Amino acid sequence: MSFPSPTTKQARILWTALTALSVAIFVALLVLLIWALGHVLRLLSPVLWPLAMAGILAYLLDPVVDFLERKRVPRGRAILLVFFCAVMLVSGFIASVVPRLVHETADLISDVPTYSRQIQNKVSDWIAKSPWGTKKLIGPPAPAPLTGTNTTNTTTATPPPTPGLTNAPPVAPAPAEPEWVKKATASGISWLTSIMPKVGGWFLAQVSRVASWAGMIIGLALVPVFTYYFLQEKTAIQAAWTNYLPVQESKFKQELIFVINAINNYLIVFFRGQVVVALCIGVLLTIGFLSIGLNYAVLIGVVAGLLNIVPYLGAILTIVPAVILAAVQFKDWLHPALVVAIFCGVQMLEGFVISPKIMGDRVGLHPVTIIIAVLVGTTLLGGILGGILAIPLTAALRVLMFRYVWKKRDTQS
Repeated sequence: MSFPSPTTKQARILWTALTALSVAIFVALLVLLIWALGHVLRLLSPVLWPLAMAGILAYLLDPVVDFLERKRVPRGRAILLVFFCAVMLVSGFIASVVPRLVHETADLISDVPTYSRQIQNKVSDWIAKSPWGTKKLIGPPAPAPLTGTNTTNTTTATPPPTPGLTNAPPVAPAPAEPEWVKKATASGISWLTSIMPKVGGWFLAQVSRVASWAGMIIGLALVPVFTYYFLQEKTAIQAAWTNYLPVQESKFKQELIFVINAINNYLIVFFRGQVVVALCIGVLLTIGFLSIGLNYAVLIGVVAGLLNIVPYLGAILTIVPAVILAAVQFKDWLHPALVVAIFCGVQMLEGFVISPKIMGDRVGLHPVTIIIAVLVGTTLLGGILGGILAIPLTAALRVLMFRYVWKKRDTQS
């Protein structure tokens, strides 16, 4: 039995349905892949954390090592010299800034109740002085006490003593029976049997916590080792990494090499540029807050700089606490306005001077793209590690979309 050929309208409907089914299958596979990747990240996070930190440090330190190598310093010696300078800088930062951070953090924790009471009093005074606060609900009057009536205190009469029992001697308590010992022993045994699993679980939890801390310490100790070998083997990796791709020589392999190089370039732009930009923003905010005499200026500036690795996140999350602290500390409108002006001035300086000077004309990931990628990564992949790894995944997706979907292929590449 032969079916008639579909009409143009029927063919269009069939192709639309097949396209929708293909898209649905692709989305389902993508969601399954992301879920599996998040599960793998949670399992391998002790291994991936040191590698991720070492990769970021290698991205940051590589230009300095290359500069020293161009000055005819052997690469191994240049790496050790850069490590020494980095350790000195970190030690100086810890010695000069960290005690101030600890002191300001302790002061802020102790002053939070006082600040909250002051804010509540300010809000209560504003409500009382506002026209809406003067309106009070008028309830029914309280009933007046009855007059003219004799109120007598009623006393509870004690029952008369029972005849024949007034002079009876007190009854001595019965001696303890041996059954009491059995009950106490049984209750003690049941208590021990119920508490032993809890004690064992608590002990295992403490052991696992110590083991996790030990694994974290070991991972942090391995970060310099990984960073050294990443920097030392950079030339060999660049020269021979294409030989380790499990693909035969073909146009597909050349295309794969191009895509991987493009992703690497985007990551270099992000990690080298955005980290330096965040450092500049943290320093400028700290100097601005210290100039107006704001309490916890170093703490707010350092937090804003660290969070600004994700563009605009540091300003968004720290401007409101800074304005509230300025209002509570100075009790006027000038200093909160100065805090807002400092934030605006630093953001304008970052947009028009710092980022163009550091990033240059290289095209990196858009700030909105980075924010969305970090939010999606922390939600789907789980934790900070998922947010960090979402950036290279987004760079890879951007390269693929611009390469094969949004732009025509460049035949000269």
